[in-house]
Amino acid sequence: MGKLFLAGACAVLLAGPAHAVAIDWVPVGKPGNAADTTPNLNNPNGTNCFSANCGSVPYTYYISKYDTTNAQYAEFLNAVDPGGSNSLTLWNGLMQTDLNNGGISFVSGNASGSKYVVNSGFADKPVIDVNFYAALRFANWLDNGQGSGSTETGAYTLMGGTPSPSNGLTVTRNAGATIFLPSENEWYKAAYYNPATSSYFQYPTSSNTVPTCAAPGATPNTANCIPGGPIKVTNVGAYTGSASPYGTFDQGGNVFQWNEQIVSGSNRELRAGGFDNEANSLAASNPIYVLPPVEADFIGFRVASLVPEPGTGLLVMLGVLGFAARARRQRV
Repeated sequence: MGKLFLAGACAVLLAGPAHAVAIDWVPVGKPGNAADTTPNLNNPNGTNCFSANCGSVPYTYYISKYDTTNAQYAEFLNAVDPGGSNSLTLWNGLMQTDLNNGGISFVSGNASGSKYVVNSGFADKPVIDVNFYAALRFANWLDNGQGSGSTETGAYTLMGGTPSPSNGLTVTRNAGATIFLPSENEWYKAAYYNPATSSYFQYPTSSNTVPTCAAPGATPNTANCIPGGPIKVTNVGAYTGSASPYGTFDQGGNVFQWNEQIVSGSNRELRAGGFDNEANSLAASNPIYVLPPVEADFIGFRVASLVPEPGTGLLVMLGVLGFAARARRQRV
């Protein structure tokens, strides 16, 4: 009887809500860690970061274990643009026509709220061709509770109602934001900092040795890069033996990822290296930057949080406890 009750409780809980985006959060602790002071003569700051206090974060936070996927981004598109007007250019046609890397098609004949369709086999691959502003809008939507949540306010205030916000070159994170793009220091710490030794790895595969570019698998210190990789995006987390010290995946290889850092006045930073880059692009010493409207098949993003949403496992546990409590009350 107990087993039947437990299974029923889980089934009821997992049945709804139907289209919520669940983020797999990884906690990044040891607040107040020392900055990485490794010299980098190729960077104006003389370190591996454009920001001050390279990699030092004075608080515990959370970062997504994986890059944002096509399945997650398609849910976002269908929620905020159900009619398919694409007025904010959140969807790029290359997501449909790039057969190797694009993962989301637009089907005009589909019903409202289902016009953006994940291409077969691409649900767990990282979304690509996403510019900086689209990444901010995805974060805003998450910060506002998803569903009909705003894309223009929340973690960031985006002005003008246009694809490139009028304040886009200077926009920064709002106080009180709970889900957002990582700052450079948040991204860097999650990728390179080793809390066990209070030191920094050179590569986000928990290694000081250049990773081997290879096909996905469990071999340590491998990544999706060239030469040797598949020369196209792979499922997030597919390099199972090459996590960062905190347990994130693909902070090296697969796709570059946006972070909040403003560089040279108006550019935004990218880190991680891509599937068509050599292994040295994964190094802590190799930040790059581009203008925020840039979209490319090697650019995606991940999100971070100060108050993580409960994962499915926690929701199931809470639901089961709730059912059990009600059952006890009914027996009294």
